[in-house]
Amino acid sequence: MHPHANAPRAPLKRRLATLVYDGLVGLAVYMAVGALFFAIFGGLVSNGILPDLGHEHAIDTLQASPVYTIINELFKLAGVLLFFCYFWQKSGQTLGMRAWRIKVQNIDGSLISWRQGIIRAITSCFGLMNITLLFGGTQVALHDTWSRSEVVELTLEQNRARLGE
Repeated sequence: MHPHANAPRAPLKRRLATLVYDGLVGLAVYMAVGALFFAIFGGLVSNGILPDLGHEHAIDTLQASPVYTIINELFKLAGVLLFFCYFWQKSGQTLGMRAWRIKVQNIDGSLISWRQGIIRAITSCFGLMNITLLFGGTQVALHDTWSRSEVVELTLEQNRARLGE
């Protein structure tokens, strides 16, 4: 039996507070992954591996091409998705979740899988699906159901113990 198997489900208020924290972290990751993409893209363009489309600077090439722009955005979103999924499957908590003492887990208290994390991240609509907690009264949002997971509230002691893991 996992230690948080019977923990109460996290209320909307905590989930939304976590969303603010993790939104800022997600934005930072998005920007860092964007810088990485542009460094790679700039190198490929300047070495002639990708066509410059008649532009002098790589940023102009990127902005002039809808295909490159879409690839850039998908790369950044994938980076954010992988960032959150990594923490969910590794410890069940992101930075914001630790601050607000909530954890994503399977119903039995075990950690979610990469597959569940990806389903959860894609179906959460950037956390907006938490609003579905207002309907139904079960403290289970749609993305919880779709990913077969739950978000629970930890006591201060449980959260401190997790920080020591």
